[in-house]
Amino acid sequence: MYKITALSTDDVRAYQTGAPDAYGTAPERAISNGNGNPCRHCLQHIPEGEEMLILAHRPFSETHPYAETGPIFLCAKPCQRHSESEGMPEVLTSSPDYLIKGYGHDDRIVYGTGVIAPTNQLGSAISEIFTRSDVAYIHVRSARNNCYQARIDRA
Repeated sequence: MYKITALSTDDVRAYQTGAPDAYGTAPERAISNGNGNPCRHCLQHIPEGEEMLILAHRPFSETHPYAETGPIFLCAKPCQRHSESEGMPEVLTSSPDYLIKGYGHDDRIVYGTGVIAPTNQLGSAISEIFTRSDVAYIHVRSARNNCYQARIDRA
């Protein structure tokens, strides 16, 4: 069993009010074109025509060689955070595949866990990675653009 963890509401509300991103700049504002603009808080696609934020995100508390930073989207208006009990969110069902990889308690990639999983095999790929005792959590990224999508933790 596992749970899908979206960005924290406190962090997202700070970005929505102009707090600096991982590179120290204010989030950019843009208009969503619909598909392909997944919010990392509600884990839904930002509807076409809605305002969104684009910012640099580093899903790690400290910098180190494995602390990847990249662009993400957020709803510009407050949205409801994805509940860990809601199951597989829209943003993890709308692409043909996803890049997933396990990380240890030291926030370093656990080599041998990275896989591009077809959407219909994502759950089994996650379960397979979690069979390893040295994996503390998993990151899901876009298989096409390497953008961070969500964190997966053991339930």
